[in-house]
Amino acid sequence: MSLYKPAPNALLRYASTATPGDHIDFKREAKIGEKVMRAHPERVSSESTVHPLTHEVATKDEEEDVDMMAGIKQDLKTIQNTFTLEEIPRNALYLGAAGVLPYLATSLSTVYLAWDLNHSATHGVGVLLDAQTALLGLQILEPLQIGYGAVIISFLGAIHWGMEWANYGPPQNPGHSFTRYKLGVVAPAIAWPTILMPVEYALISQFLAFIYLYFQDARASARGFAPPWYGTYRFMLTFVVGASLVVSLIGRGEIVEYTGHPSRPSDKLKALRESQMMYLEKEEEERQRRIAEEDEEGGSEDEEKEESSDEEE
Repeated sequence: MSLYKPAPNALLRYASTATPGDHIDFKREAKIGEKVMRAHPERVSSESTVHPLTHEVATKDEEEDVDMMAGIKQDLKTIQNTFTLEEIPRNALYLGAAGVLPYLATSLSTVYLAWDLNHSATHGVGVLLDAQTALLGLQILEPLQIGYGAVIISFLGAIHWGMEWANYGPPQNPGHSFTRYKLGVVAPAIAWPTILMPVEYALISQFLAFIYLYFQDARASARGFAPPWYGTYRFMLTFVVGASLVVSLIGRGEIVEYTGHPSRPSDKLKALRESQMMYLEKEEEERQRRIAEEDEEGGSEDEEKEESSDEEE
């Protein structure tokens, strides 16, 4: 029996090492041989032998339509995804939008009063207000806008104190805690001295303060020390506030010839003191006039009494 063992071993070794192509499927070959080959002259061309392997024979690649606006659309989509407001809590969004309304109101009022003042100077009469009323309105808007800006800047600095006390963000370290406390102190230190500056200088200073605080807030949001949506939220509000301040500066620039150049704080205090002195002088004059009238009335009564006593005698 041992004489017959080499043959099965060789066949087994051949079957295990042979490639699939070594086995001929005679049935399939017979079917292919029965098919009739047909000529396709329309497929024959000068490029039929050099066509890409991944395409049909003798077919040209279809040219894709190039969208000329694809780049711009992609940029707009990126901006939309970057500044989406869906992640911002609704309460914060609504209250923040309401907080910029005073800026919009004062800025638009400043522009209108400046236009009305110029119209009054050109045509001799304003559209709704005369020149004196328009100037008075501008003087009322100045402290409102600057004072409100100082309050908001102080509030933006205080937010970092709240984040620190709430232990928001990655594990704290003494250096970053000091940075948060520093922002909470620097913000009001910059904001409140602006109420003593001339109007134009105060508006420019507050504009720069808002930009500085925005970059600090965006940096804190990117590093995880503020909510992820806080950077976008602050950008939206800072954009509206900055635009309002620029509009106010443009409006006031149109009426320099009527309001004069920016005055110093000492000039405002001097004007206030002079107005108080004038009021006191008028009050003193009025008091002296009343005393004189009372003396005259008293003297006339004495004369009447004397005349009546003489007649009785």
